[in-house]
Amino acid sequence: MRAVVLVEGISDQAALLHLAARQGRELEAEGVAVLPIGGAQAIGKFVERYGPRGEALTLAGLCDAAEERHFRRALERGGLGSDLDRAAMERLGFYVCEADLEDELIRALGGRAVEDVLEEQGDLGSFRTFQQQPAWRGRGVEAQLRRYMHSADRRNTRYPPLLLDALASDRVPRPLARVLAHVA
Repeated sequence: MRAVVLVEGISDQAALLHLAARQGRELEAEGVAVLPIGGAQAIGKFVERYGPRGEALTLAGLCDAAEERHFRRALERGGLGSDLDRAAMERLGFYVCEADLEDELIRALGGRAVEDVLEEQGDLGSFRTFQQQPAWRGRGVEAQLRRYMHSADRRNTRYPPLLLDALASDRVPRPLARVLAHVA
């Protein structure tokens, strides 16, 4: 193994592996592992293990905006810099999704195209029912879609690859494209 991409969970891992395959890449054959760390709070032990004080592999990562501070602190504690801002994190190969992976994909596709994917999967009726819940009535469709993706256990793992397939290659969200480019 020559490089490790650290991601918060299995939905991020599934999306990156799917995107790499779509790009004709075989990450395992390239010596690149995409590791779900089980939440941002665990990032420190992975930076220690695989970073300059451990195995000294090329590191990269992907996190949600709300978890950026955990990643930043772990990179600093792991000897990869000090007073890191987002631009410095990106130079190290760590990218932040606004607000999360699903949000990036939904914004890249647009609400109508995501609804088309839901329809193809037989979930549009369920989504329409979700939209009628009092807490979600009147909210924007993109916010509704994001919450819907997180409202059932397997949707946030199942849908990112499907949404990636619906995207044109030039519309792949920047954090996803750049993290894979960093370990090319």
